[in-house]
Parts: sequence; structure tokens; C-alpha cells
Amino acid sequence: MTQIDTLTDILKSRYSCRAFRPEPVPDEVISRIVAAARHAPSWCNAQPWQVAITRGDATDRFRKALAAQVDMGSAPEPDLAWPTSYTGVYSDRRRACGYQLYQAAGIAKSDVVQRQAQMRRNYALFDAPHVAIVSSPAELGAYGAMDSGGFVTAFTLAATALGVATIAQAAIAAYAPTVREHLGIAETRLILCAISFGYPDADAAVNQFRTDRAAPSDIIDWHG
Repeated sequence: MTQIDTLTDILKSRYSCRAFRPEPVPDEVISRIVAAARHAPSWCNAQPWQVAITRGDATDRFRKALAAQVDMGSAPEPDLAWPTSYTGVYSDRRRACGYQLYQAAGIAKSDVVQRQAQMRRNYALFDAPHVAIVSSPAELGAYGAMDSGGFVTAFTLAATALGVATIAQAAIAAYAPTVREHLGIAETRLILCAISFGYPDADAAVNQFRTDRAAPSDIIDWHG
């Protein structure tokens, strides 16, 4: 097997885990994940990413803080503006992913209450024992965020290679002020996303489906 085959297998094995077992990931395994992910490329080697990682009671306190904001009906305050819309194929893919999730969870399309309850699971971190909050310097703007996206990808792949499941969550960034205050993250940094992680509940229905990927011919625009 070649190195590209190994990488492809890891890429195909990674999925967004939405049900975790409670046991923690050892510190040394988490350190190995970050040690691998730090090799992600960045503009001018700025390496703008920083991660605040919770464990034990700190994870539970954080999820309770998020739930409190949701329960109060607090308006979202993301540091980065949400997408203005999803159109065309992007809308189709987003809708297909949602339908697959609800079908796996046994939720009817018309069941708005249960769909909202499933969405709210984001703020319980899907019961993961850990969450990593990814931030970058505000002064680097979109380019720091783009570089940090590479780190998020590398983190999730390194975790997969070590048998640790992950889910990258933009939903957590909706409550950036709460995240920043709770974890002591400076105002000079943008809250980009969360990565909830731990060992997967392999029997959970919501972990059984996999999303499709566009073919290379749908992605490449050849010139010359």
C-alpha cells in the first residue's frame, strides 16, 4: 500500500461522530493528535491556530454554559459572519446531509420538535468527553481562519488514525462571547469552531450514515 492509499483510507474513514462513549482520551494521545496537526501548512508559517481543550469536569461545565445560553434564547453572536445563503449544489448537499442524519436518528421530516432537539445536541457536544475550541488572531482575518481550517482537517485526520472520533462544529461559534468568557480566550482572537472528540459509540444509529463526495470531474476546472 502506498502513502496516498493510506491517506485516502484515513480520509474516507473520518466522519462526523454524533454519539460518544464517556471514557476520556489519554493526554498523551491528545498530544499526539496536536503534534501531528501542527504540521498543517499556513501562510508565511504563521501557524495562527490555538486550541483550548477541555477534559473531565471542565467539559461538563462548558456544555452547561452553552446550554444555558440556548435555553435563554440568546441571539447568536459569531465572530465570523454566517454564510448568506446556500444555493444550487451546495444547498442540495446540505439538505441531503440533514435528511441522512434525521433518517438515521429516526426523526420524520415533519417532526420539527425532534429536529430541533437533534440540533440542540450540538451544545451538549454530543456527550463527548472533550472539546477543542479553535481560535486565530483577529488581525489575520479570513486568512488566519483559512489556515486554521487546515489545522482542523489535520486534527480530525490524526485523531481518526489513532482511533479517536471527532466532529467539527461551527454551531459552537454562534456563542463566541460565552466561549471566550468561559475559557479565558482573549478578545484579540476569533472563535472559529469547536471539535468535540472522544471514542465513538459504534452502535449509535446517528454514527451509521456517511455522506457522499463529489467526483474529481465535478471539482476540477482544467485549463490548458
